[in-house]
Amino acid sequence: MNITRENVGNLELLIKVDINETDYSEKVTKKLKEYRQKANIPGFRKGTAPMELINKYYKTAVMADTVQDTLNETLYKYIVDEKLDLLGTPISNDEKTGTIDFGTQTDYTFYFDAAYFPKMDIQWDKIDTKLYQVKVVAKDIDEQISSICRNYGKFEVPEQINADDDSVYASFVELEKGEKPAEAKSKFAVFEISKIKDEAIKQQFMGKKANDAVTFNVGKAFAAADIEQIFHLPAAEAKKYKADIELTISSLAHITPHEVNQELFDKMYPGAGITTAEQFKKSIKKDIEDSYGRQCEIMYVNDVEKWLLDNFGTELPTKFLQRYIAERSEKGTSHDDVISNWETSYLPSIKVEILEENLSKEGNITPSHADVVNEVVTILKQRDAKKDDESDEDFEKRILETAESIAKDRKNVEQIFGRLRGEMMFKLFSEKTKPTAEKITIKEFLEKARQ
Repeated sequence: MNITRENVGNLELLIKVDINETDYSEKVTKKLKEYRQKANIPGFRKGTAPMELINKYYKTAVMADTVQDTLNETLYKYIVDEKLDLLGTPISNDEKTGTIDFGTQTDYTFYFDAAYFPKMDIQWDKIDTKLYQVKVVAKDIDEQISSICRNYGKFEVPEQINADDDSVYASFVELEKGEKPAEAKSKFAVFEISKIKDEAIKQQFMGKKANDAVTFNVGKAFAAADIEQIFHLPAAEAKKYKADIELTISSLAHITPHEVNQELFDKMYPGAGITTAEQFKKSIKKDIEDSYGRQCEIMYVNDVEKWLLDNFGTELPTKFLQRYIAERSEKGTSHDDVISNWETSYLPSIKVEILEENLSKEGNITPSHADVVNEVVTILKQRDAKKDDESDEDFEKRILETAESIAKDRKNVEQIFGRLRGEMMFKLFSEKTKPTAEKITIKEFLEKARQ
């Protein structure tokens, strides 16, 4: 048995495998003897048929299977022993191998095309991506407290709209030249009356009840930022949205906000010992900072990844990849189809895979099963208290067993896995690039997040 390789270009290679009769003959003989013991051949008791007959009926097939198994084992062992960092697995080069006749040949030569995994030279010092840090000001804290007070407030359903803090749940259709189109599709919107900036339109709503309709111009009624939220539009579209609509009220709501008092402190932070409004504000501020801190890290990771992909510049074994995808496709995709759709359908995802593999070699960016289980344990302990008759040891055992069960199914922990991976990537990127921190407001952050 002999195996050699020849580089074809910078990344592609041709592997040649020579298999001689001595490499597989003992295995063939052993298998044929096993066949003899089991074969049912007319005129002979099981296990007594002459080997000549066994060879006649079975030898070619046994030869083909055995040579193929030997070939696979040899090729795999060679790749491992030579520490070849290959992209995918080798592909049979049928043109160079030619026709194989297992009935007459005893020695065989097989050829395979392969490609080295592209190694990226990541120039970390050239990546100039900011790590944003959100400045939390008094207004942000007050707005968050106002939102919390509404969330914990008293919910009522008024008969009609009476005040700015009444909320409207409604369906609407866009009008064409003041008329409702014959096949108009209705959409859903929710907003507080206080969001209406035009006083005349606001007055149209006063006194309205469920099932009443109001016709108005969206651009005149709401600010662009509110249009984006109410009508679920991207920021750029929200700025241009000036449609006339007919809005039909489905239901109304009125929330009496919760007072900022000890009861609210305990609901928000049970057991934290918060007793004053000042302590409450400090906790709210920390929550906002932590929340936006995580979002800033995610933005930073995304920005670095985008920079790396935009400046990819790494040579790829394109011809090998195109053939590999076509031959491994379960949808019967042809080689020509792959080539035609290469730039749009295949190349972007291949770049991501190659980047992520190279990043894995730079540092750990993949959470282990143990990492995920530990995170699930932490979450379960926050939600599940120890039972009265349960020892500390039994509690820990129960939580761990539950966490292991949950983590077995990747679908159950997809979000946890993604968050942990994001944290690992942030750690790697920040260590490599040593980013400059830049303070921005929440509004500025949200504007950047929409871009």
